[in-house]
Amino acid sequence: MFGLPIDPELLALVAAGVAATGSVLSFYYFFVPNAADSNMKKRLTNVRERRAELRDVHLRSKDQKARAAERNLAMMKSALEKLKMEEMISDNELKMSLASAGYRGRNAAVRFLFIRAVAPFVAAIATFLYLKFFMQPEDWNMTQYAMAVLLGGVAGYYLPTMILTSQRQKRQQNILRAYPDALDLLTICVEAGMSIEQAFNKVSNEISAQSIPLMEELQLTTAELSYIGDRRLAFDNFAERTQLSQVRSIASALVQAEKYGTPIGQALRVISQESRDERMSRAEQKAASLPAKLTVPMMVFFVPVLFIVILGPAILQVMEKWQ
Repeated sequence: MFGLPIDPELLALVAAGVAATGSVLSFYYFFVPNAADSNMKKRLTNVRERRAELRDVHLRSKDQKARAAERNLAMMKSALEKLKMEEMISDNELKMSLASAGYRGRNAAVRFLFIRAVAPFVAAIATFLYLKFFMQPEDWNMTQYAMAVLLGGVAGYYLPTMILTSQRQKRQQNILRAYPDALDLLTICVEAGMSIEQAFNKVSNEISAQSIPLMEELQLTTAELSYIGDRRLAFDNFAERTQLSQVRSIASALVQAEKYGTPIGQALRVISQESRDERMSRAEQKAASLPAKLTVPMMVFFVPVLFIVILGPAILQVMEKWQ
């Protein structure tokens, strides 16, 4: 076209060179792994290996903890058998007391009885060491030391029971504070057409921000309603675990509704109103008891200061005249 000679052999050589270069590059990109991909694969492999290693370590530590817990539990049971206390492990009243305090483990009774059996000796030894190395009363004789150690042992015997009672009362107060609101939500859910299992599950999720113990009890009751054949037993267990008269009333109402087929929503509405009235009456009782409770602090702290402010100037004037 432009008058330039074109050599066919040269064109063939150029075309062959381009084809060969393309073939080599294609082979390289398709069959030789990229450096970035290789590094990424190595990193993923290292992450998987590290994850498997950490999982094995966690499982081994978990197994070791489980074996240690089993050995400790076996030691506690052996000690209770030697002390002739194995019959108390199956005491239903003790189990309900522990459950009402939030200790629902299968071996909670064993641990509590072991602590109650060991606590007097620990408290007695601690009392003796405290008197011997910290207080160091020089004028005490052996009888006084023995009496102090004995009192420490008696205090150690009653201390676990006192702590359990305190935990149960705190937990019950926590449940009572959120109980009227939970009852209102339960009434709304039932009247909206939910089944009692769905209502308990819904209320347990909504009430968790106010009371964790009440949420746990409602979720446990939901599970029992799903798996226990006798629904009345689930309601009775709910009342027994909490050991509250307010919960017993709702459990009785639900049991009667299951037995006679009465409307659950109407019974729940009546109980909800009674619960709110009872909470208001408790608040009124606390408000009415405030003056009597404030009498002693006022007599101890306010009245002396008031007398100082009123009589102080007169006393100073009398003292100046006598001088």
